[in-house]
Amino acid sequence: MSGLMQDWPLTLDRILEHAQRWHGDREIVTRSIEGPITRCGYADIHRRARQMSNALLDLGIRPGERVATLAFNTSRHLEAWYAIMGAGGVCHTLNPRLFIEQLVYIVNHAQDQVLLADTVCVPLLRAILPRCPGVRQVILLTDEAHMPADFEALAYESWIGRYGADCKWGGFSEESPAGLCYTSGTTGEPKGVMYSHRSNYLHMLLSVMPDILGISARDTVLAIVPMFHANAWGLAFAVPAVGARFVLPGACLDGASVYELLEKESVTIAAGVPTVWQGLLQHVEREGLRFSSLRRIICGGSACPESLLRAYQQRYGIEVRHAWGMTEMSPIGTLNPPASLDELALKPGRVPCGIDMTLVDDDGRPVPFDGRTFGRLKVRGHSVVRRYFRREDEELLDADGYFDTGDIATIDPAGFLQITDRAKDVIKSGGEWISSIEIENAAVAHAKAALAAVVGVPDAKWGERPLLLVQLKSGVTATPQEFLQHLEGRIPRWWMPATVEFVEAIPLGATGKVDKKVLRAQRAEAAEAGSKVDVAAGPSPGKLR
Repeated sequence: MSGLMQDWPLTLDRILEHAQRWHGDREIVTRSIEGPITRCGYADIHRRARQMSNALLDLGIRPGERVATLAFNTSRHLEAWYAIMGAGGVCHTLNPRLFIEQLVYIVNHAQDQVLLADTVCVPLLRAILPRCPGVRQVILLTDEAHMPADFEALAYESWIGRYGADCKWGGFSEESPAGLCYTSGTTGEPKGVMYSHRSNYLHMLLSVMPDILGISARDTVLAIVPMFHANAWGLAFAVPAVGARFVLPGACLDGASVYELLEKESVTIAAGVPTVWQGLLQHVEREGLRFSSLRRIICGGSACPESLLRAYQQRYGIEVRHAWGMTEMSPIGTLNPPASLDELALKPGRVPCGIDMTLVDDDGRPVPFDGRTFGRLKVRGHSVVRRYFRREDEELLDADGYFDTGDIATIDPAGFLQITDRAKDVIKSGGEWISSIEIENAAVAHAKAALAAVVGVPDAKWGERPLLLVQLKSGVTATPQEFLQHLEGRIPRWWMPATVEFVEAIPLGATGKVDKKVLRAQRAEAAEAGSKVDVAAGPSPGKLR
């Protein structure tokens, strides 16, 4: 016996159908790649996406085949998402910040048939296309007037302009593949996460909960997080679903450009990684500016430093919601809407309905949710990966259906999660774990610090000790002792870095996170070559407890 309700598949085309019907005039604002600000409505996005669907079908794209995008956040890119998915294809977002070798591997592994790209990505295309024979058509997301003269491709506007908007969307299973996003490949080759229509639709419902993103039709949302980063945190589905006004920043994510959009477009909610918020904060403080409309920041992608959270909330009255998730989770795992600046506000939140979590030790035994005991974080739920794309023979889930995130964490009795490290980044000193993330957050709160990173270095007595690397703000100088004194009382004494080094730049990965893989490689090379660096010895770690 089954329930007597309608069979209404949860496919993503229904989101834009809803937006165009009930919020058709609601504005989508784009800082275009060509420069000018453009404006359209959800009805326009819907019509043009259906034109593009017809164009793709005419190119021979069939259900389940991959169509790649190499583009920033614009209305044309948004149209492409819905056009590809609505016609039954798979939208494969490529990250233009990846290395050439990674892009070549990903395009070939995904077996992309068609590639749509912004004109600013043409140099990348020149490098990767000769090595990607499966790509049979390239479309540049522009008009004829802005096409490069010496590059063979179709102009998007002319291409879709030949087709009408009468195109059937949907009609396939909600379990059909919809999107493909590759992990950044911090270990081994990048791995593909294939989202289904159902998983993304349910993730959208999760994300618009009041204690998650909390978006409504009254909001204007600025999506700083790129559409090629972890499924755009689901914003390309959540914002149209509620009929909110949508602002897309193109490729300009510097502090001045972000501030201009926030103010001119009366943005109420904005989402991005900590490095963006740090750049914006530095611009605002340098220029003596204020915020007139922004009331909420969603900060994710890496740990949100306490100093950053306090600056926005205490100085400017802007709520900062600290999020945690990963590509394999579509990506939202937890999100914290803090009521006050207490200890809980600094954690990335509680588990929403639809996601389940557990912690285990190195032997796979459950550890208590006491807020103190570290464990490997495992997750399961309707938006969590089951297998990696074209690696179906690899078992990802344990006997209880949990996926190992690779994070080390604690969970307190109230269910608040605290990520203490990536398993590969955790520092084990004297048999105990030290959280590199907590040291970094404390160090970056120093007035002279622009960025900070902590990696483990070999120690004859303790096995490993933390090394603190600091990138100073422009035009300032500091001594290692200043930072060691700053850390006193902010971290356990036995966590105190063995050494402090100042570096010209801390490497960031393709998603804006500190690239510790590069840092570890640099340290190994320096050690092999016997390089000497200026360091300050930290205090003895004392008794490990």
